[in-house]
Amino acid sequence: MDLKLEGSVAIITGPAKGMGAAVTRQFAAEGCKLVLVGRDTGAIEPIAEEVRAGGADAVIAPCDITDTSACEKAVAVARDTFGGRIDILVNIAGGSGPIGKTGAETSAEEFDEIVSLNVNGCFHTIRAVAPTMIDQKFGKVVNVGGTFGMRGRAGRLAYSSSKWGLRGVTKSFALELGPHNINVNYVAPGMVDGPRFRDKVCANMAKERGITPEEAAAIHAEDYALRRVTQDTDVANACLFFASDVSRQVTGADLAVDGGWASL
Repeated sequence: MDLKLEGSVAIITGPAKGMGAAVTRQFAAEGCKLVLVGRDTGAIEPIAEEVRAGGADAVIAPCDITDTSACEKAVAVARDTFGGRIDILVNIAGGSGPIGKTGAETSAEEFDEIVSLNVNGCFHTIRAVAPTMIDQKFGKVVNVGGTFGMRGRAGRLAYSSSKWGLRGVTKSFALELGPHNINVNYVAPGMVDGPRFRDKVCANMAKERGITPEEAAAIHAEDYALRRVTQDTDVANACLFFASDVSRQVTGADLAVDGGWASL
């Protein structure tokens, strides 16, 4: 299917690795012009070079998304580079916060840090692109959250709270920007296969149970209806769906990409 994204200007936050890199590759393959946003521009350069080698237009805009003025500067880079348009914003940048701590054990500083990044950061980027999208009467905003923002999770209070908050940001902006032909949606990945899953989650389970990491991965997959762990390309494809006009009549929606867990 032709998603008709050729020439669309897409800002992607957190593009350097994992899901962010997968999204960057998929959007480049669809012919999007890319503005890759993040604090560590050196970490972004390899994926930028990779997609440029494949023929994509890609620029890097340094930005700390918790800083509203930095977000406005990144949007200015996008506008100045690609003729004033911004068609798509994909918010992937975020953090995990404390793991294994109860709410009582989580410090105020730890809680504030992850909420600032996962909620405030997305608010700043959406707020920065909104005037351009309103003026052009078109836009697609995709917020990448997590399934712990759809179900509570003991030991992950700060992270779960931040992703629930991001859903609220998504739904409120969907109502406010909808009259301007701007869609705002939420993609909720489950556990995504990659270094963190293999080297931490599976390795820790294997050590605790005296099994191999491969056996641990198989046990983890049994939590999901489809009996498999999400790949970063699955998340990227969900983002493409929301960024294209295939989803023209969908806004304020939560899409769990987890093999069947959060919604069941």
